[in-house]
Amino acid sequence: MFAVRFERFGPPEVLARGELPEPHASPGQVRIRVRTAGVSPVDLAIRAGKSRISLPHIPGVDAAGVVDEAGPGAAVGDEIFGAVDVARLGGATAEFAVLAFWAAKPPAMPWAQAGAAASGIETATRALDLLDVREGMTVLVDGASGGVGSLAVGLALARGARVIGTAAPGNQEFVESLGATPVPYGTGFLSRVGPVDAALDVAGKGSLPALIEVTGRPSAVVTLADFNGPAHGVRVSVGELGGEPDGRHGLAAAADLFTAGRFRVPVEAVFTDAAAAHRAAESGPRRGKIVVALSE
Repeated sequence: MFAVRFERFGPPEVLARGELPEPHASPGQVRIRVRTAGVSPVDLAIRAGKSRISLPHIPGVDAAGVVDEAGPGAAVGDEIFGAVDVARLGGATAEFAVLAFWAAKPPAMPWAQAGAAASGIETATRALDLLDVREGMTVLVDGASGGVGSLAVGLALARGARVIGTAAPGNQEFVESLGATPVPYGTGFLSRVGPVDAALDVAGKGSLPALIEVTGRPSAVVTLADFNGPAHGVRVSVGELGGEPDGRHGLAAAADLFTAGRFRVPVEAVFTDAAAAHRAAESGPRRGKIVVALSE
């Protein structure tokens, strides 16, 4: 099969198309012919050499496509979206990919949205569950414009919460377009936005003391990005692949919300060149997800 892979660590230019053996689904898994794959922070970190794994490596943890080796609840020909096994941390940016968890893709959902979002949806869902976000609450998302942050905004709004989202100056209008009230990064949230019921730290910019102040207690804050959280009494939620398998329920719920017109996956750009996609993902503050298109 063809695959985008790298044989040495380095900048995006190390990515190249080549031939590699096809993967096959094990029990409990499913294989797809990939249409689109997302670019996640873990992909950038691994490619840059921050996690030493065996080479060659195929990046990509999120993908969408058409099933060609069936798995539980998925028949050949089904259109699905999902993510790879957490132990592999890659394999999606290829002709074929094996998914460890997935859901049916809504017929109207664009392939770009489907391929970008699985791990981010599960990660955001897990964090919102930990915060018990529900109708009538006010939630602050610190880092609302990026891939996971923008998904957390949409999912919190779908639960009936009011959302305040922090972002860089150039992304304030984007955060507003998501349905959140935008505010700049910084401290002094209490004086700027007033008290909130819960806060989610996606940015990892050292804001935990300010988030504790604005919520009134550490138990109302969850961080995805600051592993000093326990020192502040703040819970750290699992990152990119969204927690333990038995706890994953976000994909099917998000698909239903999409079908009902209550949720979308913000996509900043779609590339056919994986190196260009990685360069874009590294270039600065994000406005949603970056996607690689693998096939028509």
